[in-house]
Amino acid sequence: MIISKSLPSVVFMCLALLANSHPAFALGIGDKVQQFELANGLKVLLMERHASPTISFAMAFRTGAVDEKGGTTGVAHLLEHMLFKGTKTIGTRDFNAEQKLLARIDEVAIPLDAERRKAGAGDAGQIARLATDLKKLQEQENALIIENEFDTIYTRNGAEAMNAGTGYDITTYTVSLPSNRLELWMRLESERFASPVFRQYYGERDVVIEEMRQSYETKPDRLLSTQLLSAAFQAHPYGRPIIGWKSDIQFLPRAVCEDFFKNRYSLANAVVAVVGDIDTGRTKKLFEQYFASIPASPVAEPFVTQEPVQKGERRFEVCFDSEPQVLIGYHKPTVPDREDYVFDLIDALLSNGRTSRLYKSLVINKKIAAAVDSSNGFPGARFPNLFIIKAVPLKGVECPTLEKAIYAEIDRLAHEPIPPQELAKVKKQFRADFVRNLNSNQGLTHMLSYYQIVCNDWRYVEKSLDVIEGIAPEEIQAAVKKYLVQRNRTVGTLVKVKNNE
Repeated sequence: MIISKSLPSVVFMCLALLANSHPAFALGIGDKVQQFELANGLKVLLMERHASPTISFAMAFRTGAVDEKGGTTGVAHLLEHMLFKGTKTIGTRDFNAEQKLLARIDEVAIPLDAERRKAGAGDAGQIARLATDLKKLQEQENALIIENEFDTIYTRNGAEAMNAGTGYDITTYTVSLPSNRLELWMRLESERFASPVFRQYYGERDVVIEEMRQSYETKPDRLLSTQLLSAAFQAHPYGRPIIGWKSDIQFLPRAVCEDFFKNRYSLANAVVAVVGDIDTGRTKKLFEQYFASIPASPVAEPFVTQEPVQKGERRFEVCFDSEPQVLIGYHKPTVPDREDYVFDLIDALLSNGRTSRLYKSLVINKKIAAAVDSSNGFPGARFPNLFIIKAVPLKGVECPTLEKAIYAEIDRLAHEPIPPQELAKVKKQFRADFVRNLNSNQGLTHMLSYYQIVCNDWRYVEKSLDVIEGIAPEEIQAAVKKYLVQRNRTVGTLVKVKNNE
């Protein structure tokens, strides 16, 4: 999983800086990263880099869509939206007045949702009255709100790359600032996670539903991958979309969002990585000053249903007005299993660059594919996941023809000896990717926080390339024969149809 293309893009872009051409290297950050933990459980990773007067921050929580309960899908993603709405002092003109309005809004919104949930059987008159009352209350609330004050404060202080991302495994909040704004970050983020206010909740819930329509329901790639996960994971929550199911999210009450924050956003469940122009001693003192007073709270790791072993091939179609595609997924182990490293090499052998096996065979030689790619570790890494292959046929080529050619390359990888020079080339590419991609403070914060969350130790990356270097061709062939087999695969095909068909 170390340079898997399936890693979140914020992580994949940052896995470098740490290597050189010799395979058995110490990555060189072990003595540069200072790690400490506050009494409330917050883990902090600090690394001084004084090349420029900037600092990058990544605050990551070990929580995401995989931790949601049935009927509340999408709450992790919606909560991420809400945590940009401000606090008792940020984003409001009069919090005391606003707090009273928030209670009144819930008193109207909850019965309104209950009537609307009846799917046509609700009282139309009551729905109209409640909707009118809700709109009036929201207008009153909006008059008390300072829109996007978090963003405004950061922007005025030279912030770049302020963002957040919710995945299945992890939720991360990031920003880069001039180095003289270190204490500003401490003040804003400690308050954000100590006393957030979920204002404009029902309006933001509508924003997420619109995002669902624009980013999921109208994007063929998203439709296909969502259906693949749903088919491949019949018990495990990796089978649910991160954004949630519409029937859940459109009626999700504010209280569910608040409970998820309370239960999953404990600082004992968080890691902060800070990289850049800092003084380690002063930074530690600021963490104590701003974060240590936030009360400790226990985090119960939720029970997650284990996916049963797949006993036969699963197939599905998605009909959509778009060009055909094929998406294939195979169940496999995750980190720290050695076979996960093996799949990093399988991924590279099959689809890393124009000289990779699938590209040469399907795109160049046979001319049956417009594009082909593979990825290891989809859609997450806290639990066993998928190795996936995606291919787009050239116009006039049928998907079964393309699919058959893919399986032929997998069979060749399983049964023909892997040339030593080909494997050496792939391993060299891994080392080069490390050097090329981890060249920023922001990249380092993502790498450190991600591996600390997912692997419980950021040092995992330090040994990764040595493990990769030691993998033998026989291990690759054994993994292909064990996992890339018909009974273990799920196959989705996007079938082109007109919208009115």
